[in-house]
Amino acid sequence: MSPRRTRSATLRLAALAAIAAFAIAACSSGATTAPSAVASAVPSVAPVASTAASAAPSTAPSPSAAPKTLQLAYLSFAIANSYDAPMLAAAQAAAAAGNAQITVFDANNDPTAQTKQLQDAVSSGKYDGVIVQPIYGGGLVTGVQAAIAKGIAVGNIDQILGTDYTTANAQIQGLSANVVFVPSDFGTKIGQLVVKACGSSNPCKVGYIYSVKASGLDAALRKAFDASIAANPGIKVVAEGESFYQTALGLKAAQDMLTAHKDINVIVGADQAITGALQAVQAAGLKGKVNLVGYGGGAVALQGIQSGDRFGTVVQLPATEGRLGTQNLIQAIRSGTPVPGTDPLANLPDGGVVTKDNVATFLTLAEWPG
Repeated sequence: MSPRRTRSATLRLAALAAIAAFAIAACSSGATTAPSAVASAVPSVAPVASTAASAAPSTAPSPSAAPKTLQLAYLSFAIANSYDAPMLAAAQAAAAAGNAQITVFDANNDPTAQTKQLQDAVSSGKYDGVIVQPIYGGGLVTGVQAAIAKGIAVGNIDQILGTDYTTANAQIQGLSANVVFVPSDFGTKIGQLVVKACGSSNPCKVGYIYSVKASGLDAALRKAFDASIAANPGIKVVAEGESFYQTALGLKAAQDMLTAHKDINVIVGADQAITGALQAVQAAGLKGKVNLVGYGGGAVALQGIQSGDRFGTVVQLPATEGRLGTQNLIQAIRSGTPVPGTDPLANLPDGGVVTKDNVATFLTLAEWPG
């Protein structure tokens, strides 16, 4: 979601939009030349040796030709977003290490624009592969199928490309790479954190802040969340809000919740929303009385857990997704064999669920500011 990834106030979301975030306007063509790769994001590789004929005796066998420099299109949901930025930087570094060049298309949080950009990239004939970072995965399926039919390799990162939110497996025949978090697992972990945050409180009154309520991602998260908190019948969601991944809207949602329910026990939402909720709780003089549960695992959230300002969060790894997704796509193009779907969160310690008891383990693992 996704997740997912503060996000833009530039919201041109239709009901199909799955991710909204802070972003800058896209250029008129929707494509930009990728900036320099961040060398520290992936291990460096040795340069290919020169194959000039004068460098070897005439009797020596001809050296193998250097691999083709691949041209990749990268369909970003919003290049200036604090969640997307490390994902893109890691993808650029992986591309440079794999003798590939990335051209960035910025959808600026507009799913219709992203669909058009995919069509343009495919019809241009310029690209060996396309990396998609969906705003609304279901809306890209037809375009991805068309790309694959034309012999263009496609790799998917971060959000689900399809309609099944319970698996990291590819949902499109012929997809070359798929590196995503699994929303059903993620929502379950958020619910488990809320159960811990409620403790012995009965009833435990919860305020739930959606990120983009109309999105398939948020629907999947909420479904898994509800099933998870059902383990404690005393937990009741008494208020809801929506943040669009923005701190200011998280603040407003939390203020409304605290006004209507002064005895609320827990507020839950994306880390950016919880940054706003923390401000509301402190202003209301309720610090220490309202537990704050987030998701995203940004540096600010982890620091807040360490200080005691937040109860917990669930970690996401945007840079790892960008790096693995690009590496896997390049590997698939060069080998002709798709790489199986991967959920990078599956290997995190404690499942990526962070509280004050284990936050020290995660402080150095944060991949985005939060």
